Amino acid sequence: MVQKLPRRKVLTGIGVAGALGVAGCLDAQGNGDGNGGNGGNGNDTGNGNGNDTDDGNGGAEIDYSGTVRYGVLMPETGDLGSLGGPIRDGALLVESQLSGSLEFDVQTGDTETQPSAGQSAAQNLVDAGMPAVVGPAASNVNMQVTRSAFIPNQVVGISPASTSPAVTDLEDDGYIFRTCPSDALQGPVMSDVVMNQMEGSSTATLYLNDDYGQALESSYASAFEEAGGEVTNQVSFEAEQSTYSSQLGDALSGEPDVLMVVGFPQSGITLFRDYYSDYASDWDGQVIVPDGLIDDTLPGEVGNDMEDVWGTAPSSAGPGADFFADRYEEEFGSEPGVFNGQAYDAAAVITLATVAVGGDEADGTAIRDAIPEVANPEGTEYGPSELADAAAAVAGGEEINYVGASSPVDFDENGDVVSASYDVMRYQGGGLEVQDTIDYEAE
Repeated sequence: MVQKLPRRKVLTGIGVAGALGVAGCLDAQGNGDGNGGNGGNGNDTGNGNGNDTDDGNGGAEIDYSGTVRYGVLMPETGDLGSLGGPIRDGALLVESQLSGSLEFDVQTGDTETQPSAGQSAAQNLVDAGMPAVVGPAASNVNMQVTRSAFIPNQVVGISPASTSPAVTDLEDDGYIFRTCPSDALQGPVMSDVVMNQMEGSSTATLYLNDDYGQALESSYASAFEEAGGEVTNQVSFEAEQSTYSSQLGDALSGEPDVLMVVGFPQSGITLFRDYYSDYASDWDGQVIVPDGLIDDTLPGEVGNDMEDVWGTAPSSAGPGADFFADRYEEEFGSEPGVFNGQAYDAAAVITLATVAVGGDEADGTAIRDAIPEVANPEGTEYGPSELADAAAAVAGGEEINYVGASSPVDFDENGDVVSASYDVMRYQGGGLEVQDTIDYEAE
């Protein structure tokens, strides 16, 4: 996958949740993407909801007598615990939205951000008869879970957050998908930001010693060197240690312009406390982090506004982003964050594929085969605000193309999405603000 000439859209002044989840929320009257009778499926409701409702159910009658079954496997605790709960909620939103039109059996599991716990929780979902699972999130957990539980049992896995390039090359017989882009893209994105927006010509890396950290660090460092930059030091660290002062010292010893840090929030709290206590005042540089450290609660936990820290993360900038953000906030009382839209899209695709199969025949293999049929062109486009209408159409044998909250959700032969948008952010004023959005597409 390579970068095409990016279309950049400056989004300064937007807060983290609005930036990560959407390009902007619906107004109180629901004047969003559907536009009622002007292209949506609604009856003058302004959001394609139909039947004068505002919940996206559309009043559609779905000719499907079976049960939609899927698991949601997320890190509700552990190093990614602060991000995992909201990602889980994104996947649960589909059931809430369509519960009046379809029967659901949705079960959740906690990976604890650990491969062993993830394998145990995944096997519980498999044993409970879940033919498909939204998750896991962390790449080191995802790689273990897919190999031990999903692939051998012919269960579909769609991760909204596992970005390791290694997922692309899994020998998975087509059962493993993801709605987030590969870090084969994010590494070059970060390199571009460092060179062209942060004006750095040298960099050091400090990265979590797992599948996620190793792969993203390698992608970033390679892209940086290929662009003519200098990589001074490359230092790994283990998760959830009591201090990271020595690793920070090793990484910064070459006096780089920019330090790139890959990790998760729990480790990040300790790491950045050490950084601001021991190094920040004596080093005239800046820091950049990827999606794993995009958490608007981090400055408060660290005790510093972190205004020298930039970040990148896959954006939820799909055609249905506005509706999704509005619905998510209504349901959970907070704006969506990183990978929440990707989780919603994963659950939506599983739901539509299940309905497409029909009856009680929706096992993992049938869902696997139906996913490209409901998610990829050709067919009539339906977004999150028309999800019930999409299910009704597919139940009636119509060809559809689901376009999602996070992206158009078109999968390639490896189960990867073929296009992605990245938000470029800075920690400012105790939170996150988007500076730019960059669009990338597969060649």
